[in-house]
Amino acid sequence: MRDHERLDAEIAGHYAEVPERERLARGHWVLERVRTWELLGRHLPPPPGTVLDVGGAAGVYALPLAERGYEVHLVDPVARHVEQALQASAGQPAAPLASATVGEARRLDRPDASVDAVLLLGPLYHLTGRADRVAALAEARRVLRPGGVVTAAAISRFASTYDGLLRGFLDQPGFEAIVERDVREGQHRNPTGRPEWFTTAYFHLPEELGQEVTDAGLRLHTVLAAGRPRPP
Repeated sequence: MRDHERLDAEIAGHYAEVPERERLARGHWVLERVRTWELLGRHLPPPPGTVLDVGGAAGVYALPLAERGYEVHLVDPVARHVEQALQASAGQPAAPLASATVGEARRLDRPDASVDAVLLLGPLYHLTGRADRVAALAEARRVLRPGGVVTAAAISRFASTYDGLLRGFLDQPGFEAIVERDVREGQHRNPTGRPEWFTTAYFHLPEELGQEVTDAGLRLHTVLAAGRPRPP
């Protein structure tokens, strides 16, 4: 198995175990959801318009956006997430998703200049290679209409440090080594498989994210904190 295939399998295994559909509706994760909604409301073009939610998981943002009058197309590499999104979409027949399909951020099955906004609220931190992240951003630019908006999420280089201190993980065997690599390289790996320590990911420095956006041919508007650092 090639290295990227092994890493992709680790990510898929994590989301097969973790209920991503419910995560943002409970506990401290509610802050992330509320803050993200505030930012989307501030920066997305007003409805009606076409939104492509890439890495949209079970539709936690895509479904309410459809209810607000957008034509929303969801893409996610995890088939389980797409199935959940379609089930939830059927539950709001007055404002269903326009589509929900299995796919990935580096190769979008969309025509050029066909959407008003692209959400990348997951792909950038699960693409561990810089070239892949730039490719995902460039694909978002390709499908975006002139004047459109790309909204992307990244995880802070120091997320595991903060979370280790907050939740006491630094006192547990193995976590310090994870933090050390995260801070040194940005490459988060979890050899323990403990789901609360997250899965394969890349943790950004702010200036790295800005440079990747620029290299993809996009113009960086702003970098904002979206809430509590996502834990490893």
